[in-house]
This record gives sequence, C-alpha cells and structure tokens, in this order.
Amino acid sequence: MLEDFCASNNRFTGTIPEGLKNCTSLSRLRLDRNNLVGNISEDFGVYPNLDYIDLSYNNFHGQVSTNWGKCQRLTSLKISNCHVTGVIPPELGESAALHYLDLSSNKLEGRIPNELGKLKSLFNLTLSFNSLSGKIPPEIGSLPDLSYLDLAANNLSGTIPKQLGKCSKMLYLNLSNNSFQNLLSGEIPWQLGNLIKLEVFVLSHNNFTGFIPSTMDQMQSLRIVDLSYNELEGPIPKSKAFQEAPPEAFTHNKGLCGNRPSLMNCPPSVNTTKDRKHLILLIVLPVSGASFFLTILIGFVCILRKEWRKSMRNKLIDSQQGNLFTVWSYDGKLVYEDINGATEGFNAKYCIGVGGHGSVYKAKLSTGQIVAVKKLHPLQYTRSDDLKTFESEIQALNKIRHRNIVKLHGFCLHAKQSFLVYEYLERGSLARILDNAEQATELDWSKRINIVKGVVNALCYMHHDCKPPIIHRDISSSNILLDRKYEARVSDFGTARLIKLDSSNWTGLAGTYGYIAPGNMNLTTSLEMQTFPLLFSYF
Repeated sequence: MLEDFCASNNRFTGTIPEGLKNCTSLSRLRLDRNNLVGNISEDFGVYPNLDYIDLSYNNFHGQVSTNWGKCQRLTSLKISNCHVTGVIPPELGESAALHYLDLSSNKLEGRIPNELGKLKSLFNLTLSFNSLSGKIPPEIGSLPDLSYLDLAANNLSGTIPKQLGKCSKMLYLNLSNNSFQNLLSGEIPWQLGNLIKLEVFVLSHNNFTGFIPSTMDQMQSLRIVDLSYNELEGPIPKSKAFQEAPPEAFTHNKGLCGNRPSLMNCPPSVNTTKDRKHLILLIVLPVSGASFFLTILIGFVCILRKEWRKSMRNKLIDSQQGNLFTVWSYDGKLVYEDINGATEGFNAKYCIGVGGHGSVYKAKLSTGQIVAVKKLHPLQYTRSDDLKTFESEIQALNKIRHRNIVKLHGFCLHAKQSFLVYEYLERGSLARILDNAEQATELDWSKRINIVKGVVNALCYMHHDCKPPIIHRDISSSNILLDRKYEARVSDFGTARLIKLDSSNWTGLAGTYGYIAPGNMNLTTSLEMQTFPLLFSYF
C-alpha cells in the first residue's frame, strides 16, 4: 500500500499514472517542480488519509476539484504556478484540518469563498497572481491562527474588512496590485493597528484614501511597509518601520507628510478631524457617550480590574472540563498560581526529567488538564546565553503547528522564575524507553518505523513548509517524546535557528553530542540529517 510518494524537483514529463487516482492509501504526495501535464480535475481522486499534497510548478490545467474538501486529514494543499482555471470551490471549507492553502500564480477567477472562514486551523492563505474578483470576505478575520495572507495581483474591489484586525497572529499581509480592472479602495481600517505582530504590510497600487490610522504607531514588529500608488494623505505613523522605510514606499500618494527627506513637512493643522476621530474611536469604543468616558478615566479602570479578577477566578473554579489556557491571556497570574499550586511550588516529586537548561514537571491543573512545565534552573535565566535559549524556544514554537511537534501552551518570563508550558506526552522521551529493557521490548519495528516517520515529517515541515525555515540543531532520542499511541513529537527547541533564505547561514556545534557527518556546517545543507543517525543508533 503506497502511503508516501515524493517525486519533486525533477524533470518528469507526461501525465499522471491512472493507478494513482485509486490509491486511497496515500497520506503524502509531492510532484512539485516538474514538467507534468494533465487535468487535475480528472487525474486525482479522493484520498481519506491524505495529509499533504504539492502539485506546484507544473503544467497542469483544469479546475480545483471539490474532492479536496472531502480529505478530512489534509493539512497542506499547494497547487501554485500551474495553469489552473475556474473558481475556488466553496467545498474547500469542509477540509477542517487545512493549515496551508496555496493556489497562487494560476488563472483562477470569481470570488474568494466565504466558506474559507470555516478553516479555523488555517495559518497560510496564498491566492496571489490570479484573476479573483469581488470583495475580501470578512469571514477571513475569524481565522484565529492566520499568520500569512497574500491576495496580491488580483482584481479585488471594495474595502479592507475591519475584521482582519482580529487576526492577532498575523505576520504577513499583502493586498497590493488589485488595480487591473477594479480597485481596493476606502480608508485603511484603524483596527489593523491591532496587528502588533505584523512584520510585512503591503497595500501598494490600489486606491486607498484618507489618513493612515494613528493606531499603527503601536506596530513595533513591522519591518517592511509599502503604501505607494494610492490616494493617502496626512502624517505617516511614528513606528520605526514607517520612519525608516525607503522613499519609494510612500510615493504617488495624494499628500503624505512627515519628518522624512522624501516627504513634505506636516502643517500644524494636519492632526485634526480624521486623525483625532481614529484616536477617539480607539479609546472610547466600549462606551456609549462622553460622560461615561469621563467616568472611566476617573475610576472605572480600578473597579473593572477588581471585578475582572473576581470573574476570572470564578471561571477557573467552574470550568472543570475546559482548557485552562483559554484564559491565559486574560489573567496570567491566576494560571501561574494554578501551576505553582499543582506542583506544590515545583516540588521534586513532580519532576519527570532534568536537562541542561531546566527541569520538567508534570502538573495537573484545577480543570483536570495535565501539562508538562519546563522550568529553567535557578539563576540560569539571568545569563544572556540561557535567556537567548529560552527566547529561541518560544520564537520557534510560536511559528510551528504540526502534529509531530510538541505544542506550546504558554510561557512565563520573570526575573525570579521562568518556565514553558507544553502538552503532556504520556510515554515520555524515546531515550527513556530505550534505556528500559522491558519498555524497549514493547517497542516493535512497526512502532519504531512510525516514530521515525513522525520525526522525518516534523523535520520536512520545519525545513520546507515554515517561513522562514527552522533548523532544530539537536535531534536526539532525548528530544523525541511519545504519546500513548507511540506517536512522535519533536521537542526542545532551545538551540533552534530561523533561516534567512536570502543569505548564507552558518552555525557552530550545538545540541547533543553524537555522530556528526564530515564537511562544513552550513545550515542550509540540512544539519538535522547529520545528527539524525544518532536516533537510528538506538535501534
């Protein structure tokens, strides 16, 4: 039974074999970057176990089949840079596990289906360089994990939905060049200022008008901005990205101003009407009138804080079946107190492992949820190298969503005590099982092969599907955790590196000592595969 079929990055020509259409056992299919031809509407069937498919950079034609919506385990669907026509089928909204959808650089037309708002696990939506028309569906703003949205070079019209401001994990937003027949227009919603994690913001070659919202002053993570070729006016925001952007990022607008060599100086009256309107809306949106607003300034903040804490404490007591981390961002102190109480102040009897940077504890919270808590060794997190390790693990895991990579629930960074909170894996590390003769006997070959496949899937995801790619640098049996069904999870990203694709990347030795292949240590040559034989040596 064929499960994984990878033939990418070759020079294969011709059509897809007929037998592949009926190969229902497929879980992973990669045919990208070849010269294959055929009708994707007819050459592929329904694959109940399919997890990943990439048909990009070929000469396929036809339409996107509704059958992909029937693949309930599908996490990645990539059919970019082909000759696909027709519309995006609304049935794709039924593929509930979909994380990555890339249909860019084709000849698709019609509207973007509202049904894509049902893909609650989606974090990458790339539909650029097509002929899509109509409005941007506001339902996209309901996607809690959406980090990458590229709708550039289409024929979209209307305004930017204010609901996009709810995508708090958004890192990349590109709506440029929607001006061939229609134009994206109207004012830039002030709600986009809530995207405080946004790094790339491109709205060029449209017809946006009015002032740039002053709420964008708080976008401190922004690195790249381009608002050229619009009808914008007024002062540019004060955040670093706007102040240091090249002159061409603001050219061909109606009247942008600021303390920049490429812009005219703002007159004293520029901060009137519209600019103040945006600021007032941001502050007084929860209130119904000016009098209530004055009451808030005088005393409501103190009263609300007291009532809020009381309410959240009651919720922790009442939600016995809930996930405690749904309230992490509301009152982190309560969650910290729950973890501290569950471990009796991190008592040694709850310790399930000790590593170079910290100890791991098993904690059963008040809701009944069991988590693993990695607490840094005392005084170590005050050193710059250990703080860098802690921050590297948070940065890497915040960008990763994969079933073979341990899930990060939350973290605490404090001068006296810092820790990370993960999902709890019942069987612990692979190293511990292999060191126990009885448990190692139960680990038959089918389980071992499944573990290796899980680790390889995780590495393939980090190297090829993450943007930017992530190199773990410490793949060993100690950092591979197993759940009750012996499904593997890669953990411990303290030495992980994010790779810059447009430059060389080098590193010294890091992680667990073991087999290291000869040659240089260029990260882009896949350092993971040099340390991977260490895992096989246990088998």
